[in-house]
Amino acid sequence: MDVDVQVIRASAAGAEQAGFLLPAQRALIHERGWLKMLAPRASGGAELPLPQAVRLEEAIAEADGSMGWVVTLCAGAGWFAGFLAPDTARAIIGTPEVCLAGSGAPTGFADREGDGYRITGRWDIASGAPMATHFTLNAIVREGGQPLPGADGAPQVRAFVVPAAQVVVEPTWRSFGMRGTASHSYRIEGAWVPASHGFTIDPACAKAPGALYRFPFMLLAWVTLAANLSGMARHFLALAGEIVAARRQPPATSQDALARAGMALEGARERMYALLEQAWAQAAGEDAGEGAGEGAAGGMEDAALDARLREASQALVAAARRAVGDIYPYCGLRAAQEDSDINRVWRDFHTASQHALFTP
Repeated sequence: MDVDVQVIRASAAGAEQAGFLLPAQRALIHERGWLKMLAPRASGGAELPLPQAVRLEEAIAEADGSMGWVVTLCAGAGWFAGFLAPDTARAIIGTPEVCLAGSGAPTGFADREGDGYRITGRWDIASGAPMATHFTLNAIVREGGQPLPGADGAPQVRAFVVPAAQVVVEPTWRSFGMRGTASHSYRIEGAWVPASHGFTIDPACAKAPGALYRFPFMLLAWVTLAANLSGMARHFLALAGEIVAARRQPPATSQDALARAGMALEGARERMYALLEQAWAQAAGEDAGEGAGEGAAGGMEDAALDARLREASQALVAAARRAVGDIYPYCGLRAAQEDSDINRVWRDFHTASQHALFTP
């Protein structure tokens, strides 16, 4: 898969030093339309089949962790366009150099006002914040200053998309890795948005047709983020192989250890992608009206396959962690030098793997 690895890697160290993706990286992202890969075709997106999109995200993350992460998270926010009214989705996805960044925690409020909402709050960790044209968020819905109850009696939470002109970015991202993601916080102080900028992330509430918007959100998050860690781990193993090969007296067990780590990682990748292809074929079949998931038996089959795919994604993350952890000791002091490529990849991997989705 051609992702212009040389262009991406030529800017990786500079992006880390700057604390954001550099112009050459951004230009490539927009030229290839990567941030619109999951947006509906009707709104101007590519609406790629999910397995193709996940492999692309893994390949970008293998080229550079920060760039892969920004593309994955911001393209994932672009997927939300499938849950917006078609006119609103077209207007947003049609924005020049469109980039949706955001956060999932409901750390703000949306007060009903007229035919829209007035939004106030502060949200953390929005990867790609400096290049965002819009921000997505979750907020507790209120009326008359009081939270409205949801179906379960808990405060109602709704998702929104807000133009960047109404958002203040706070430079809070100071991690030791993934520095180029610029995953800053942001705040909104009483910005009004029309009701059409609110949406519900649920297959039953999708506004765009197609299997992509019937795919479970949490499962989509698992496979895309697991693929990012897989890409970073593959990059780390490739660099480790070069270091071990260049050592005058490499440890006798180093080549065997590298081979075992690589085989375990590739085996976990193959299993996840095989199950992803199955889940996608099933979803696409249902969307085409083939009845693959109709009835009680079909529902149980869907749930069982979804569970297996999630387990395979978790297993891929575990294999990536083992591979990086097992091989790092063979890399000598070069891997501990902050200005080395392998150290940057190591730091990126360990920062990305701290995502809340991967914590025990």
